[in-house]
Amino acid sequence: MKLGILKTDAVRPEWVPTYGEYPDMFMRLLAEADPDLEFAVYDVEEGQYPADIDEVDAYLITGSKSSVYEDKPWIHRLMDFVRELHRRRKKVVGICFGHQLVAHSLGGRTEKSRKGWGVGLHTHTFSSTPGWHDGDDRLDILVSHQDQVVEPAPGSEVLAGSDFCENAVTQLGDHILTFQGHPEFVHDYSRDIMDVRREVIGEDTYTRGMASLEGEHQGARVARWIRRFLER
Repeated sequence: MKLGILKTDAVRPEWVPTYGEYPDMFMRLLAEADPDLEFAVYDVEEGQYPADIDEVDAYLITGSKSSVYEDKPWIHRLMDFVRELHRRRKKVVGICFGHQLVAHSLGGRTEKSRKGWGVGLHTHTFSSTPGWHDGDDRLDILVSHQDQVVEPAPGSEVLAGSDFCENAVTQLGDHILTFQGHPEFVHDYSRDIMDVRREVIGEDTYTRGMASLEGEHQGARVARWIRRFLER
């Protein structure tokens, strides 16, 4: 299987030697779940798209510091592409910004949450467990977001959420799966982001976020779910 990664942001240059770019994070994570996976990367911020929508088997949309409701030409084009992927029933996985953009593209709504920033390790609880799931309804995953999906796309099923983020995992049909959390993050990257955004997110949120990093991040578990979803 070949997965096309739609890159929607760049890692801070000083962090790239340590963590790589966002597609590198996903390729490392997903290769652990399936070493036979192949990848293609399209920098959609820079207007890069496949010449043929079928040149890969599925797509993954990364996170971004941008907001899906911003009036940016590359975001509008990506939303059109998501609508075409949906029309063609191509497999799509959305992560954070990707999760929000899928909802926004297909008739839902994303906005800045009045609850403020979600950072560090959060727990999302599943109310429904599809066939790709492993049965444990608790997911502990690293997050970094202020925007939230407040109205899922029509026809979507909300699979998991929390008091802070009600629509944290959604599925549409058998071809679209989205997560608000970041399976590709590691603790150190989450810590670095919180350090940089400390004043923006506020001291209380920063302190709680840092303390939460003592818990276990289940990114590898989400990678296994994604792989099972893609092959179904």
